[in-house]
Amino acid sequence: MAAGTGLREGRSGLAGAAAAVITGWALLGGVALLAVVVMNVVSVVGAIFGHPFPGDFEMTEIGVAVAAFAFLPYCQMTDANVTADIFTQNASPRWIAIFKLAASVVALLFALLLLWRMSVGMSDQREYGYETAILQFPIWVAFIPILISLALLAVASVLTLAETGARAAGGGRE
Repeated sequence: MAAGTGLREGRSGLAGAAAAVITGWALLGGVALLAVVVMNVVSVVGAIFGHPFPGDFEMTEIGVAVAAFAFLPYCQMTDANVTADIFTQNASPRWIAIFKLAASVVALLFALLLLWRMSVGMSDQREYGYETAILQFPIWVAFIPILISLALLAVASVLTLAETGARAAGGGRE
């Protein structure tokens, strides 16, 4: 493991390709978040001079949601999720590996459940033609990158499940 990142240095093949896609997707999420920040700066400066950016709240809500979901697969893949280490500080490496294995299973189930329900939600949003109030932006469009993020979260969860399963079977050793 790379120090402090949770990245496995030996990923290659399909796992390495998945890791590269997930990393690229997280970077795109960062670009989306940066675009939201720039839009808000333009809106604030424009408001000072009497020309605010219309719909900035709507686009901020959508942009932040898309960015947050884009970061989930990367956090799973790099073992960067929030943990309560105080409960495991005296645990053996094997128990820590077992806990991480359980966390990977939960992440996979969570990703699959959300993928299913969000796809139904997108379908409903599209069917009913929901749009934002000011810009008339179709809300269902924002679900597309979120569903991609959830699919990548499932992939990252399978990847970490395999890696932590091997670690747990090996007594917690790398």
